[in-house]
Amino acid sequence: MNAPVDAALFDRRHVRRAFSRASSSYADAAKLQHEVEARLLESLDYYAEGRAVDAQAPAVVVDLGCGPGGASRAMRARWPKARVLSLDLALPMLRAHVDAPAGLLDALRQRLARAPERVCADARALPLAEHSVDLLFSNLCLQWIEDLPAVFAGFRRVLKPGGMLVVSTFGPDTLYELRGAFATADAVPHVSPFASIAQFGDALIASGFRNPVLDRDELVTRYDDLPALMRELRAIGATNALRARRHTLTGKARFAAAANAYEPLRDHGRLPATWEIITALAWAPEHGVPIREGGEDIARFPASGIPVRRR
Repeated sequence: MNAPVDAALFDRRHVRRAFSRASSSYADAAKLQHEVEARLLESLDYYAEGRAVDAQAPAVVVDLGCGPGGASRAMRARWPKARVLSLDLALPMLRAHVDAPAGLLDALRQRLARAPERVCADARALPLAEHSVDLLFSNLCLQWIEDLPAVFAGFRRVLKPGGMLVVSTFGPDTLYELRGAFATADAVPHVSPFASIAQFGDALIASGFRNPVLDRDELVTRYDDLPALMRELRAIGATNALRARRHTLTGKARFAAAANAYEPLRDHGRLPATWEIITALAWAPEHGVPIREGGEDIARFPASGIPVRRR
């Protein structure tokens, strides 16, 4: 998953277009994404425990790949005084944000809290100041990025020393049934390759994050047929964004062959689709902690921390 820049695995413009088109259908179709988001939000209980500084609530929170903004709203309700930044690559996703409090108490909390600030931005080039973020949250966004060490280096840059990173992504077993079915019908790949939990953890450590805690889980969704699965993937923007994808229609014959290859997996009348979920918690290093870069250990210190002897 660590491809050089000139051999990018994904077509970023296609990713942006796919999620832009899905902005109106994502909230209703992304049931699995909402479930993973809810689990990831539970990890925020560890925020105060993992920090070296004495702070019970973050001042600046980033929701990266925010989609329709569910996690942003949850974190705004959790920390009403925090500045919540909702970042997404697709501008229509940001425009689709709607406050929908579940009850009177939630409505009151949201009225008292600062509204999230929406920013259209690429995770690979965060438009944020160095050491300006207390908590960076990202749910099922990083699977669209091939160079994990580079993006984690960007996260480390914007996080304050001791800041918390909470992320989730898809692992390599995701949609293996769909991958195998299309492999029998077409030489061109139809499902993206995803980084393993070991690659994910190695990238975190190589980028200098400390005390990473990673977990892996599998969720299975079921469908009446292959077209139903493909419709859901389009509704959530999860279309084939590989640069090596076929740029013409798959064709009825190839699609029928893939559907036939999928059929033996039918269980209790429905087709399964497996999603491997990788979640990670980690903390940004303190100033002066060596970080491995380019084969060398590099330690950084703020200029304000360097004593100056006056004559």
